[in-house]
Amino acid sequence: MTAAPQSSFRASRAPRDIAGDITARILEDLDKGVLPWRKPWDSARTEPCLPRRATGAPYRGVNVVLLWSTTVARGFRSPYWLSFRQAAALGGHVRRGARGERVVYYGHAARTPPTADAHAPKESFRFLKSYVVFNADQIEALPPHFHPGPVAGETMPEASHDAWFAKLGISRITTRDTAAYLPRRDVIAMPPPAAFDTPAHFAATLNHEACHATGATHRLDRTLEARFGTQAYAAEELVAEIGAAILGAHLHLPPHHIHDHAAYIGCWMKLLQHDKRAFLTAAGKAQAAVDWLLAKSPAPAGATGASGDGGGDVET
Repeated sequence: MTAAPQSSFRASRAPRDIAGDITARILEDLDKGVLPWRKPWDSARTEPCLPRRATGAPYRGVNVVLLWSTTVARGFRSPYWLSFRQAAALGGHVRRGARGERVVYYGHAARTPPTADAHAPKESFRFLKSYVVFNADQIEALPPHFHPGPVAGETMPEASHDAWFAKLGISRITTRDTAAYLPRRDVIAMPPPAAFDTPAHFAATLNHEACHATGATHRLDRTLEARFGTQAYAAEELVAEIGAAILGAHLHLPPHHIHDHAAYIGCWMKLLQHDKRAFLTAAGKAQAAVDWLLAKSPAPAGATGASGDGGGDVET
């Protein structure tokens, strides 16, 4: 009897749903009443700083939130995150059994439309990929600078923050009890500092509203209605919240702004459940807001989050 020919067919692994995985993770935190972009300030014993690549450049966008969350959950102390190959190139080696963290990367490519002939112009498209990185605490034999000592948390002085805000060119008016960005007038309305619990709370609230202000037509022209419809307000609040957290790492200011978390969390959960890419988009636009603000008024010398080329880890 002749043996039956072996089939050359191999079951292909289903492509990873990167956006779905990230959204599920964020929803899990929100369902517990936790704002994942605030975890470093809520849990850290020392001042949080932006997660950094092997080069020292900070990660950006959604990767900041993902790596912050993992840092707190697993008790890492180093801000550095490296791929397996990066660690090896530096003479280090990842400890056996270490579990890495996925970060995302956005890229551009070109392809010939499937219905076009060989001479047709190629069309460009964007793609989303993920790769695994390990915290420097999981890697042995790295150079000493990958394990910096703790930094004492010192809030940015009130006068320094006033000077930083003044360079933005965004108008501000004083109100009795309302903090808000007013798009029609292009001004930020703020109660006086004495109305806040601390100067840091006043500054953090102003940072939040400054992130909103970047959406003006003559700044970033951020319009979310076409993408999110009736949930555009929730998406814009998410942009400002994430933006204030990332900006806070640059300016030594905790992003504590919203007191009534429950009302916002419910809206954000509904938004993410409806659109699995909503959080990635919001984080990308939050990073763009921070980039605009820091380009107009750079962070003071010695800030925890230096500017740099963070690669393609921002969805716009």
